[in-house]
Amino acid sequence: MAASMYEHWSFMQVRTAQLFSLIVSRHRPFSCNSSARQSLWWSVGRATARRTQRSMDPVVPSINPPLTTDESAAAGMSTDTTCSQEKTQPGELLPGETVIREGKAAILFPSANEVFYNPVQEFNRDLTCAVVTEFARDMLARRGVKVVVPGEKERVVVSLSEETNEADAQNEERNGAEEPKVTATVGEKCEVGLRVLEGLAASGLRSVRFALEVPGLQSITANDFSAKAAALIERNAQCNKVSHLLRASCRDASMLMYEMRGKKERYDVIDLDPYGSPSSFLDAAVQAVSEGGLLCLTCTDMAVMAGNSGETCYSKYGSVSIKSKYCHEMALRIILHSLDQRAGVYQRYIQPLLSVSVDFYIRVFVRVFTGQATVKNSASKQALVYNCVGCGSFHLQRMGRRTSNGKHMKYSAATGPPVGPECEQCGQRHQMGGPIWAEPIHDVAFVQQVLSAVSGNPSRFGTSKRIEGMLSMVTEELEDVPLYYAVDNLSSTIHCNTPPLLQFRSALLHAGHRVSLSHACKNAVKTDASPSVIWDIMRCWEKSNPVKREKLSQTSPAFKILSTEPSLQACFTVREDANPQSRKRHLTRFQENPQAFWGPKARAKAGGGITADLQDKSKKYQNKRKITDSSQLKNIPCKRFREGSCTFGDKCCYSHEVEQTKEEITK
Repeated sequence: MAASMYEHWSFMQVRTAQLFSLIVSRHRPFSCNSSARQSLWWSVGRATARRTQRSMDPVVPSINPPLTTDESAAAGMSTDTTCSQEKTQPGELLPGETVIREGKAAILFPSANEVFYNPVQEFNRDLTCAVVTEFARDMLARRGVKVVVPGEKERVVVSLSEETNEADAQNEERNGAEEPKVTATVGEKCEVGLRVLEGLAASGLRSVRFALEVPGLQSITANDFSAKAAALIERNAQCNKVSHLLRASCRDASMLMYEMRGKKERYDVIDLDPYGSPSSFLDAAVQAVSEGGLLCLTCTDMAVMAGNSGETCYSKYGSVSIKSKYCHEMALRIILHSLDQRAGVYQRYIQPLLSVSVDFYIRVFVRVFTGQATVKNSASKQALVYNCVGCGSFHLQRMGRRTSNGKHMKYSAATGPPVGPECEQCGQRHQMGGPIWAEPIHDVAFVQQVLSAVSGNPSRFGTSKRIEGMLSMVTEELEDVPLYYAVDNLSSTIHCNTPPLLQFRSALLHAGHRVSLSHACKNAVKTDASPSVIWDIMRCWEKSNPVKREKLSQTSPAFKILSTEPSLQACFTVREDANPQSRKRHLTRFQENPQAFWGPKARAKAGGGITADLQDKSKKYQNKRKITDSSQLKNIPCKRFREGSCTFGDKCCYSHEVEQTKEEITK
């Protein structure tokens, strides 16, 4: 009886699949011939029959459905998924393709603007590989797996004493017993390794580099919504021989992460590097990352986060950005605030590992944990910013307050504001921004671990010198001091000469305050000194470098500041500790322009197409309307004449020639 029911159930499954394929073939015609449809019909039937014979367990649907024949043809993919090794060699390229080599990867890249690629982001990708490697080292050590990095020397501890006591011998034996026996190397699949998702992979360069340079990985999912990008990722995985680790996916990134938010299905590492704002992916990302997992995020909409569009910044990140000299660090704290706020909805919280502001983008690495008790601390970790529009002084107002009451923590509303209606220094008004993340934005212990690994193996990355300089500055920054002042902006406010950076730092140290530089700005100074102390130092500097008071307006911030006598006598004698180690060692701390017009590249076109060279285009439109001779105005069409409102007639200095083409105007 049971056997007959099983055979009947199998027959119904096969019949259902046959009917489904027949309906699809009628309502959605295939581009292949009748024999191909017949073979597809039989393959569906055989696959269903094999599934029914295998077990009665429910079948889990595939996360990455295969492309149809039409989509494969449009993407330039072969319908045969098992292509030969000869087709995947970088030497045999399709028309218009080039090979881009970065790190250990060799990426096939089309000349058409179909897939986005920015060579300036090599520093971003190198830093990400270094961070993910150290994160894998920490995570897999708890699972009994040792990570082996190519070119990395074993750390040998040498004892200077000739005699070793019994306690040292016991410690060595204990350490040797705890040494993991299982090792994880690059390019090999680790069964207990990390599961990585690159949500917006484009050409798949970052994912291929993960597979070739980061050890201890179980799987890598390189996803992109573009079918052409997914096809290119598949080819690049085969060409680099990492198909056993890397799987291409053509899905919506948010939907893919939402489907994998179960506790057993979450990713250990999620990397999101969108073109512009990542705000639409943050909600799904904080849910899809595992407990204690790593979330890597890039934001390239610096104009929005730096104060050009405060209302747009609020709509995307829940925070108002303001124009200021510390806008680059404020952008970091805005994205951290947005991440913590969205994670708190799901009783999760973030722990920043490394946050850097580089050129036209920012990059943050955070770990995500679950804990209802810790989530309650989020309000006290956020702060509003009061920024003076006259002198640039700023004050922070915490959103919440927490006090320890024995074993319990008491939460209450914060008191404020910390400023009056007018600035105490210059008498101007304040503008309010935020909320922003007011806690440390780096984990110094983890940053030092990454720095030690990169400096000990400098040949691993092409931008190792810059990574070493950047991370060295990060370790020197004051952890508990948000935002910074720019020395040149302070001197510009009172119209005096700019004091040397070492002398200004020395004056703060002589006054008993802590001070550090910032990786986000060359002339930045982070200090725990109040604005009144900072402006007293500038008043003392102005006395030795006087300005012409008679030229200052009585309503200007400079007149108000210099009218007050300093209550502090600053000492500008240079101190030895005023010069940090990164500056003494002349490390590469800031970006050097690698080429002309090296900034953000153009967005990839949905339908592809050849684009003009960016440098030629920039030269073409550079100084287009710059006129040195008034006679050249006749080459520019009159806008009023086109609208029919020009009353100057022949006396008009602009051209009234309607038939003038755009090429003639450009020339």
